[in-house]
Amino acid sequence: MENFDKFLEESEDILFIVNDGTRPTPTALILRLLNERMDLESAKYIIATGAHRAPTEEEFNFIFGDLYDELKNRIIVHDARKMEDMVYIGSTSNETEMWVNRIAWDAGSLIPIGSVEPHYFGGFTGGRKSFLPGVAGYKTIQQNHKLALKPGARALKLEGNPVHEDFNEAIRTISDKPIFSIQTVLDGERNLYAATAGDIYQSFDKAISYAREVFCVFIPEKAEIVVSVAPYPMDVDLYQSQKAIDNGKLALKENGVLIMVAKCRTGLGDRTFYDLLSSSNSAEEVLEMIEKEYKLGYHKAGKMAEIATWAEMWAVTDLEDEILENIFIRPFDSIQIAIDEAIKKKDPNAEILFLMDGSISVPIIQ
Repeated sequence: MENFDKFLEESEDILFIVNDGTRPTPTALILRLLNERMDLESAKYIIATGAHRAPTEEEFNFIFGDLYDELKNRIIVHDARKMEDMVYIGSTSNETEMWVNRIAWDAGSLIPIGSVEPHYFGGFTGGRKSFLPGVAGYKTIQQNHKLALKPGARALKLEGNPVHEDFNEAIRTISDKPIFSIQTVLDGERNLYAATAGDIYQSFDKAISYAREVFCVFIPEKAEIVVSVAPYPMDVDLYQSQKAIDNGKLALKENGVLIMVAKCRTGLGDRTFYDLLSSSNSAEEVLEMIEKEYKLGYHKAGKMAEIATWAEMWAVTDLEDEILENIFIRPFDSIQIAIDEAIKKKDPNAEILFLMDGSISVPIIQ
């Protein structure tokens, strides 16, 4: 931790940028370790919600653990919709207007804490993503996420990915600040697999190499039936759980059946994607609507509609059946019933592939 001690010597007005409750990042563990080397109450903490809602009390306790009570008065929750809290810092080469939280922009030094795993259109989470979209304005996030519909925006891909390009260009605007980046990679049991720290770029690149070891799943061929599970806490709502569908499609044969399993504990999440899907008569109509007009969340609808044009989506959730039926998803009460029905529909000898961490596992044909 010699580099960290040097960072502390050169730093003032330290701001931690930490993930919200939708990520499994072991923020509390890292803070407990840092508590032995610095006075955590001398720093501030901003929750990088992006365009997500504010954390619940349960989620605050998950993020900060037993340090929450002593740090709660130092915590700021980023609200992307409060434009009066944002500052304009220029545009990216993709013409995304960069508005970011003034507190993050004005901070003397930054310590982003992230977790690195595949992201279905950003390539990978973590690193530069703490800044944009983590503490970016709603307009910025909307423009950036529209790029998710470009061919280059997909899991594992960074070079030529316009979404990632925006992330990188945003972080370069604060490259003159002292930044000590802490990135983690978790295994399938949510235990710490690896951690990297230091330079924002080098720590991210190194974490990616570990993330590929954990999250890339090599399969001999695609299957007719894929069961993709959204694990906790990524099963918080349908908006987040959709990532399990998008990764599952990579292992699915054309005209196959994709079964998502997700609690969807708090319901739908952001309704924008749902409203578009549920108001359309077909998947093709959804894609046509997105061509005419884009709103934040439509990228999610577009990804789901694209799958619906060549495969069937089924789901086992706590949501009401009608909610799923409205968006081209067939609901089931249990995994077993769904699998039995899929086998009956496809073939008694059909191969079934299970992705137990579907939100973050990326199948690759070997």
